[in-house]
Amino acid sequence: MSLSIAMLSPDIDRIGGAAASKGIGGAPNVSSGAAPQTDFAQTLASMAADAIGTVKAGETTAIAGMQGKAPLQQVVQAVMQADQALRTVVAVRDKVVGAYQEISRMQI
Repeated sequence: MSLSIAMLSPDIDRIGGAAASKGIGGAPNVSSGAAPQTDFAQTLASMAADAIGTVKAGETTAIAGMQGKAPLQQVVQAVMQADQALRTVVAVRDKVVGAYQEISRMQI
């Protein structure tokens, strides 16, 4: 079974919204600056969007390289960035799944 961000979205929104209203240790967040605070779901969504953009850019550059329109160094850099983005997404997914499994094993 494959796990996707879309499948986690409802749970992430619920968890992220609750977590954003409290700081570390359950203390309420105190806004010290004018910058808006983002919750966990928004952060994950932003990371996913960035990763998708990086992978698409890598694919586009690789295709341009095969057509002779992009230099080899640029192709290699784009593909390596896409690979790093994919590895990061997989690592985050593994941590989220591990945390979910740990929570599901907790006794109520």
